[in-house]
Amino acid sequence: MNKEVLKDISVLYVEDENDVREFTSKLLSSLLKKVYTAQNGLEGLEIFEENKENIDLIISDINMPKMNGLEMCENIRKINNEIPLVITSAHNDTSFLKKAIDVGVNTYAMKPIDLYQLIESIIKAMEPILLKKRLVELNLSLESKIEQEISKIKSILDAQDNIIIVTNKEEITNVNKKFLNFFNITDFDNFISNKKNIFDFFEEEFGFITKEQIKKHDCWVKYIKDLHEIDRIVKIKNSLGEEKIFAINVDYYENKDDYYVFSLTDITKLKEKSNLLEYQASHDKLTGLFNRNKFDEIYTKELKRAKRYKNNLSMILFDIDDFKYVNDTFGHQIGDEVLKEISKLLSNTIRETDISVRWGGEEFLILLPQTDLFGAQAVAEKLRLNIKNEVITQKQLNITASFGVTQMNDEIDDENLFVSRCDKLLYKAKNSGKNIVIAEK
Repeated sequence: MNKEVLKDISVLYVEDENDVREFTSKLLSSLLKKVYTAQNGLEGLEIFEENKENIDLIISDINMPKMNGLEMCENIRKINNEIPLVITSAHNDTSFLKKAIDVGVNTYAMKPIDLYQLIESIIKAMEPILLKKRLVELNLSLESKIEQEISKIKSILDAQDNIIIVTNKEEITNVNKKFLNFFNITDFDNFISNKKNIFDFFEEEFGFITKEQIKKHDCWVKYIKDLHEIDRIVKIKNSLGEEKIFAINVDYYENKDDYYVFSLTDITKLKEKSNLLEYQASHDKLTGLFNRNKFDEIYTKELKRAKRYKNNLSMILFDIDDFKYVNDTFGHQIGDEVLKEISKLLSNTIRETDISVRWGGEEFLILLPQTDLFGAQAVAEKLRLNIKNEVITQKQLNITASFGVTQMNDEIDDENLFVSRCDKLLYKAKNSGKNIVIAEK
């Protein structure tokens, strides 16, 4: 996008470090129409409320006194849900990434601030809004004038950093150069003969907008537009087969509801970081199994579901025999290797629908939906033999485990009692010679 557009943009810049704020705002003032400055989130919110008609974009640091940048942006979103948000962030601010997605941050500029990167972030955040304004200024009649003004549209579309698609309810009518490059296309007409609409590109994967979801709605454009910002996410493969994640912005034209402009912003890296944070919060770091916090969340739902629909639900609790001897004799590093290899055996033995948890120390728990006591006992016995017959770690250790197995009694069991009964059966197995499965209702 031509950087000449910057002279028409007014921003609110919020930064608590005086030297950084003064230096950066001075440089921005030489390029932008106007720069409002604030020392913290609370002051920034007050300035925005006073000048909301004049401010086009927010630039804010995250960590600030009185009110942090994301809290300020969240409050500003309540006043103006469309205003672009640019966050300046140090590399150690990863804990704020998921919150940033929820708030609707458009892009990041990493600290220490590189002016060129910051300007690119401003342009990228303003692209969807400026695109819409420019197309409206051209006063296009999107039924007849798209063909008449094709060269003008192409120059505008091709200037965008995002993937831009113009579509009606039947087919794609125009795309920009970024789109063509993404799919490595030289002849758009040949390409479009096979792909008729934007949703034909969407990968069918849980957690993303898919063609199957869209087909369930009478007006697919309205369905996408009405979704919350954090749910307007799609996955698309490029010409190299690489999967990229995009946030969708969609605009229609007044009195011309048959034509829409889709802007697809690549958020692959941001989404990957967010997914990593979610994974770390729900999984045991050493074994990769669910941790206790995640289990508590799943367990409550599974227990209620089993009772409501009268489904079987069983539980296995097992413990590595003589694990203290392994740690004391070979050291904790070998002990950790034992835990990791046992976890792999566990994951390879159970079904995808079963829930496996590192219960604590050398204890593991398995929750088996729609499984009776006989089925759960068979799983436990298979896992016991797999562990017994496997040579573990480079020390070639022969490890065994003891198992307690029980089935939920929907008349008496609650969350605590169900686990407690299983734990008593495990204790019984440990006191009965170890390396055995004790299963009781």
